[in-house]
Amino acid sequence: MDILSSMFFLYYRFKPFRKTMLNKITNLIRTVYQNYFELGAGFGALMIVCMAILMDKFMYLNACPLCIMTRYLFLFIAAVSFLGYFFKRIRFLTRSLTSLLGLLGVIVNLRQIYLQNLSPEEIALLAPNCGMPLETQIEFFGFYNGIMNAFQGGPTCAEDGWRFVFNLSEWALVFFLVYITSSLFKILSSR
Repeated sequence: MDILSSMFFLYYRFKPFRKTMLNKITNLIRTVYQNYFELGAGFGALMIVCMAILMDKFMYLNACPLCIMTRYLFLFIAAVSFLGYFFKRIRFLTRSLTSLLGLLGVIVNLRQIYLQNLSPEEIALLAPNCGMPLETQIEFFGFYNGIMNAFQGGPTCAEDGWRFVFNLSEWALVFFLVYITSSLFKILSSR
């Protein structure tokens, strides 16, 4: 009972501190969104890619072609966002491209989530399209056919892998949806 009472004491003792800290965090997010949107979007996308590469390296996760496509889309979002930050005259174009790239990311990750939720019998019927790395598929089949072949997925794309509340493809879907909505809000608010 003594631990419980001390927890309540600490909870109510630091209540004003929690509110001021929450206000500071929300003000920081609001400032970055309003003034440095492109810079925040670019660094956020780069952090996602770096984290995925580090997880591959240190947690021994093997990225399937759909995961590699997702990384490329995040890299393209970062490049487009940095262009929008440095060239203010094309911000409408870069925000529109960010929304389009986010939509492509949603499509790729919905396909991977669909594959991950197949039954083992349905996974066994999939063609082994994920067996070859994405770069090899593009080199062998050509750009469009290589992308479409990798998009079909296969048994390795259906593996769930690492999970923290969501798996990696579900987290990527969340981040792409955030990029889409925030870009669309910026486009609509700039008019």
